[in-house]
Amino acid sequence: MVARQLDEQIAGRFPVGQRLRVLDVGMGQGTQALRLARAGHQVTGVEQDPKMIAAAREELAGEPEGIRERVRLVQSDGRDTGVHFLPGSFDLVLCHGVLMYIDEPDPMLAGLARMLAPGGLLSLLVRNGDALAMRPGLSGDWAGALAAFDTITYRNRLGLDVRADRLSDLTATLAGIGAPLHAWYGVRAFTDTAADGAEIPADLDGLLAVEERAGKTDPYRGVAALLHLCGVRG
Repeated sequence: MVARQLDEQIAGRFPVGQRLRVLDVGMGQGTQALRLARAGHQVTGVEQDPKMIAAAREELAGEPEGIRERVRLVQSDGRDTGVHFLPGSFDLVLCHGVLMYIDEPDPMLAGLARMLAPGGLLSLLVRNGDALAMRPGLSGDWAGALAAFDTITYRNRLGLDVRADRLSDLTATLAGIGAPLHAWYGVRAFTDTAADGAEIPADLDGLLAVEERAGKTDPYRGVAALLHLCGVRG
């Protein structure tokens, strides 16, 4: 879903065929970074975890030379982008699934916005702080659901205590760092309660069509497990 939403924003903002300069902060094993490199873009991936960096390098090694040449991997904390890159160096900055691990995300977000060239796109994927009661509520965990109404912290499926973000708060933050919100989507409106390792359903196309529609439609997107926010550098 995130890839579809991101491609929609890229198509609406940049000329067809433009080779973008992409920074993927907290890239994990490089799923989005490699996908964008295959599409012809120059991608710099930043990741702190040595295991994830190794997995990304292994995946990259299996790609054709032309794609390998378009990818640069940097082992680093995403909070120090200013140490490695000049302001305005990128057309697209991704920060997906990272902010939940950062206690004070505003300085990091400001640093990411500085990396954008004018008109550049900042793509954030965060846990939806306005929907934390949905998963326990739909699972029949009434105590957990009640507790979730009054907090933006939660325990994720890895057993880690992390934090969520509210749409209103991030909208204000993006405006304050010069990359005001341009578009936002919900992700996993109907599939968040699926068990880890669940089999891919036979009607995958139908599932994706429903999730894609829900991700753009109120009130469904507002109660999705994740929020995908896209800000544009002024």
